[in-house]
Amino acid sequence: MKQTALTTLLFLLGISLFAQTDSDNADGIDRSLPEFSFSEKELAGEMHFLASDFLAGRRTGSTGNVIAANYIAAQLRGFGYAPINGDSYFQPVPLMQTESPESGKLMAGDFTFTHGKDLLVMRGPAASGEASVVFANYGWVDEETGHNDYEGLNVKGKIVITRAGIPGDISQRGIFRGVSEKADFAAKNGAIAIFELYSLPFPWSSFKGYFGGSRMGLDSGEEGATIPYGFVKADDNFLPALKEKKKGLKGSMASTGIKIERIESMNVGGILEGTDPAMKDEYMIVTAHFDHVGVGAQGGGAYTEQDSIFNGARDNAFGTISLLATARAFAEVPTRRPIIMLAVTGEEMGLLGSQYYAENPLIPLEKTIFNFNTDGAGYDDTSGISLIGANRTGIDEQVEKAAAAFGKKVISDPAPEQGLFDRSDNVSFAKKGVPALSFSPGITGFSDELFKYYHQVTDNPETIDMTYLKEYCQAFALAARLIANRDTVPFWVAEDKYEEAGKKLYGTRK
Repeated sequence: MKQTALTTLLFLLGISLFAQTDSDNADGIDRSLPEFSFSEKELAGEMHFLASDFLAGRRTGSTGNVIAANYIAAQLRGFGYAPINGDSYFQPVPLMQTESPESGKLMAGDFTFTHGKDLLVMRGPAASGEASVVFANYGWVDEETGHNDYEGLNVKGKIVITRAGIPGDISQRGIFRGVSEKADFAAKNGAIAIFELYSLPFPWSSFKGYFGGSRMGLDSGEEGATIPYGFVKADDNFLPALKEKKKGLKGSMASTGIKIERIESMNVGGILEGTDPAMKDEYMIVTAHFDHVGVGAQGGGAYTEQDSIFNGARDNAFGTISLLATARAFAEVPTRRPIIMLAVTGEEMGLLGSQYYAENPLIPLEKTIFNFNTDGAGYDDTSGISLIGANRTGIDEQVEKAAAAFGKKVISDPAPEQGLFDRSDNVSFAKKGVPALSFSPGITGFSDELFKYYHQVTDNPETIDMTYLKEYCQAFALAARLIANRDTVPFWVAEDKYEEAGKKLYGTRK
């Protein structure tokens, strides 16, 4: 009788345990995966290092940025990832930093423009001279269409004034295209300087502030403009007065010239092979930028003598730590598809590291089936995560499943007015056709809570909710795993703005 009772008890206990296990795995997710046992203290330790004063804001090209890059490389090496670039974990990224001229002036008849006030010299060497000032419409040449604003116009030895933008496109895109090409057209026709009339629909002060200081871009290896180039903010009387004088107004110009420094930063990456031989050429690339904005005036925000370091805990030590946590979890239990872990530089300077990789991929982009990026301005809702690019690549189910496993909701595309999809490194891959999105901390919009820390010296480790950091890393790692293990590759939904680029990249294979 006693043995029968004991047998019955054990049987019932077994049923109870089985039911509990079945309940825990009702979503089909194995709770023994490494991401379910992340250590909050280990992640907090990484945060206190990457966002420490010691790294001085991790500005691209700085010592702190290099230290962060080497730390990431050491972690990937320790986890067993293969180097991404031959025998190196680094992809050098050549950059060019430019500084605005110390002074500049343009005179045209009775009009005088001064650099830093109503004149902005953006390109070109030191130069000066007296010359006629002439109007050349858009100052544009297009061999394909036959458009040539210099045809029949003698600008040799003269200063050229043009409308902003290019024919048929006076949008921001057209204006920025003019920035890169108009000086060459003017110089080839013999002009000694060229300036466009400012007409963008946002304040001159903002434009001047952004382009009038230190700027960084990819170094193409080509020399900069050979003549001074920039913009003038003129009143309504200037253009009529200029157009009235077909031979131009008597004038002069002077500029102390743009200062150029060529520097080198680096992306950091490693490769982990997958477990499914049928998917060996289907790489998923996981990205996060590890740079931030530096110290003092470099940071672009308010600072004090007591605190002048923009530590970048939320933006983007948060994402970098998530990438490393995922790398470690995948090293312990690999995914079906091979993984590229890539920490990129220069995001704060204009998505430079991701742009360089997308243009110079170390694994062919046609073999790269998805970009899972993590970046953010911060968080004001720790009950969720944000999905920037929801309903565009078919992976929402995997993200929702991963978030729910750690008790988090998914906030789809918060703050749509901010255009966040096109403001982080995922867009560098999307433009090439690779399905991509950003996984970000939970936000309800660009709230006061976000602006309290976004690009501020207050964004330091002491203000981070470390429990949320752990949960975020867990959800990110599991979401990445579920996407990498899908039976089918992700692709852009029909009529997405990047769908055609995807078709061009992959051809018939989707």
